[in-house]
Amino acid sequence: MFNPQILNMIGWGILETLYMTLISTIMAYLFGLPLGIALVVTDQGGIYPMKHLNTVLGTIINLLRSVPFLILLILVFPITQFVTGTTIGPNATVVPLVIGAAPFIARLVESSLKEVDKGIIEAAESMGASPIKIIYKVMIPEARPSLIIGSAIAVTTILSYSAMAGIVAGGGLGDIAIRYGLYRYQTDIMLVTVIMLVIIVQVLQEIGMRLAKIGDKRK
Repeated sequence: MFNPQILNMIGWGILETLYMTLISTIMAYLFGLPLGIALVVTDQGGIYPMKHLNTVLGTIINLLRSVPFLILLILVFPITQFVTGTTIGPNATVVPLVIGAAPFIARLVESSLKEVDKGIIEAAESMGASPIKIIYKVMIPEARPSLIIGSAIAVTTILSYSAMAGIVAGGGLGDIAIRYGLYRYQTDIMLVTVIMLVIIVQVLQEIGMRLAKIGDKRK
């Protein structure tokens, strides 16, 4: 098992997994963060209540979150093909990862922002701060530790999604585990890929927790 060819394959699998996970997380936050903010701001007790918009956004997010990732992966094949020109490999996997993760991130962001003390928001409103300033000068800074912890959770969730994409030759460690462990019955290679995935999850989780402690100005 530990010949240079196998080791090289596993090494590339680790790099592809990190690439898919980190790129997808960044792109998913580009959509999920504004959505999460919009859910909080337009809520009934938000700083700019808009009941109908909040209901529409919440419904769309819930619908996307209710679709299992493996099914979503197949459903968005036409979109993946249009964006990347293929439906296999790491680049193609990024598309369904972003679509699947963005609603999840939106809910994480919503939960973090709702933890902010309403008294602080009311104080900012009483001083005449605009909704935009309240969002970026009050809500996000106050929720920073929780947002960072949420991002660590999002990264590990997206990592698990990327492993599932191996079922359709999505690349990365998941692809190796399925090709060799499931189809060729080489359980030793599958175990190594599982161990690598566990290590990556633990490292990313630890980095997120440490960053959350550093960014917590309330201590």
